[in-house]
Parts: sequence; C-alpha cells; structure tokens
Amino acid sequence: MKAFVFPGQGAQYEGMGKDLYEAYDEARELFEQANDILGFRITDIMFTGTSEDLKQTRVTQPAVMIHSYVKSRVCTIERPDMVAGHSLGEYSALVAAGALTFEDGLKLVAKRAEAMQKACELRPSTMAAVLGLEDEKVDEICREIADEVVVAANFNCPGQVVISGSIEGVEQACEKLKAAGARRALRLQVGGAFHSPLMEPAAAELREAILGTEFMRPICPIYQNVDAKPQTEPRMIRENLIKQLTSPVRWTETVRNMVADGAGEFYEFGPGDVLKGLIRKISPDVTVG
Repeated sequence: MKAFVFPGQGAQYEGMGKDLYEAYDEARELFEQANDILGFRITDIMFTGTSEDLKQTRVTQPAVMIHSYVKSRVCTIERPDMVAGHSLGEYSALVAAGALTFEDGLKLVAKRAEAMQKACELRPSTMAAVLGLEDEKVDEICREIADEVVVAANFNCPGQVVISGSIEGVEQACEKLKAAGARRALRLQVGGAFHSPLMEPAAAELREAILGTEFMRPICPIYQNVDAKPQTEPRMIRENLIKQLTSPVRWTETVRNMVADGAGEFYEFGPGDVLKGLIRKISPDVTVG
C-alpha cells in the first residue's frame, strides 16, 4: 500500500517550485490560483525571494503547502491508500486526500500563519531539539517543570523529540534533559512555542475559521497528528485539526500505525526530504521514495 506524506514549516528553500511551474501546465494553473486566493504573488517570493523573505510567517506556511500539493498533483504515482502530514503538512495531506478543496485548505493555512504570528508576539517562546532520550523520559522531565510552560511537542522518530514552551521553561528543561543523558538539547531558531499551550490564542482564532469551512470525506484515511490514528469522518477530522496547534505531533506513532495498517511504500511530497529520513529511522524495512 502507498502512503503520501507532507512536510511542515522549515522545509522551504530559495527557488522552491519554479521547476514545477515551468514544467507542468497543471502546476502553473495551481500556482496562479494560489496567487489569486492569497491576494499577492507568493510565487515571486518562492521563485526569486531570499531565504529571509521565505522566513516570513505569512509566506512560509502557504509556500510549503502550495509546493507540497502541486508536487503531489503532477506526480505519476497512483492515488494514495493513506496520507499524513507533519504539523503544517497535515493541511497538504487533507487537500491531497480531497477532505478540503485547494482554495479552502490554502485559506486555512494563511489564517493559521497569521494567528500563530500573533500568538508568538504575545509572549517570548521557543523550541529545542532533544536527541538521545526516550520519548517517555523527555515527556516526564518536561512535566516536572511546574513553574514554566514546557512540553514535548514533536515526537519525530526514536531518540528525536522537540520540546516547546516559554524561553525559561525550555532552558530549564534542556539542562535537566542533558543531566538525564540527552546527547544534545539545542534551542531551535524559531519564533514561537508551536504545539504547546502558548498557541492557545492562535488555536482559538483558527477554530472559528475551521468551523466555518466545509470538510468532505477523503478518498483515503488520513492519519492525524493529535492521535496518530486513521480518520475518514469529516466531523472527527475537523475536531482533530482544531486541537492540532496545542497538541504534540505524534509522528513516530503515526508512521508505525501506517506500517501496521499495510503501508509498504512512503512518498514525500514537498520541499526537502526531512520526512524520508525520519521514516527510515522509524521503520527501516519500508520503501521510501
């Protein structure tokens, strides 16, 4: 069985999507549609902008989502048997599986980016990558820090967890994690505490937009971040998406569940190949394309 997976924020690069725009009529139509939906020519920034230009929140998230979906549309692989996306990538997966239209998916991503930027400005916050400790140990240590906000935010693969929270909370956790045997606990260059309680203002704002958007039954199950389980029911898909911004990304569990349900071939659609590397570490026996 074939699984399509889609990356999240951070996968962007200078010139992203230009090759697709020039090679495929369908890609060109979708890129131009995206410009119209967003109300500005995001393709100009994607194709010729600097890395700093691409780091703008209002650009990064829509750019990654557009690139990912377009790439999945012009590929020659038959339709997927299941899909999943990492954080932002869940929106690409929902559009690819037909649970959302391209227009509605892109509008939600633009709203998500705007809401997250506002939440980041409310309180200084950050994230850190933790290598070499079991998921349960990272989670346990984060819970021990009661006077600050810090949580395990991304369970990316065995031995790789990202924590998220207030700057002081993340710094305290990093010291405790290194003392507990972590190989590394390194602050990331991000503007906020994604997938933590500090994203609650963004989640509340995004909730209204999600509730006002039509969700359809997808062509195949989507394994969502909040519970790593397959969903096809529009009501549940919507509810899980509302919870996503303040809940951890359970990527390790997601891939394992997809493999247990028959996925033998994984295809990553989007800029970069971060998910390919994670999948190989989670399930070395599957084919990754």
